[in-house]
Amino acid sequence: MLKSFRITAILEGISYLLLFFVGMPLKYLADHATTNMAVGYAHGILFILYVILAVVVCLEKSWGLKRFAILFVAALLPFGTFYAEKKYLREN
Repeated sequence: MLKSFRITAILEGISYLLLFFVGMPLKYLADHATTNMAVGYAHGILFILYVILAVVVCLEKSWGLKRFAILFVAALLPFGTFYAEKKYLREN
């Protein structure tokens, strides 16, 4: 389950950056809302999946509420999921 969560974290981070740096500029500078909508839907689905997997993995690994809160806040920040994946989700 951890491997799936790691992959989802990376994909969620990529979709967030695509939304900020591709979708939003195309919507507001080029009046092309379709790309923003498609990327937005993908990001929304990946965000929900990320949060669900964060709950499942935290319960499975007996991680506390603090670790879940860190993982959740990471999803709200640009580049946050990449940091969380590197620091908290890699098994040594």
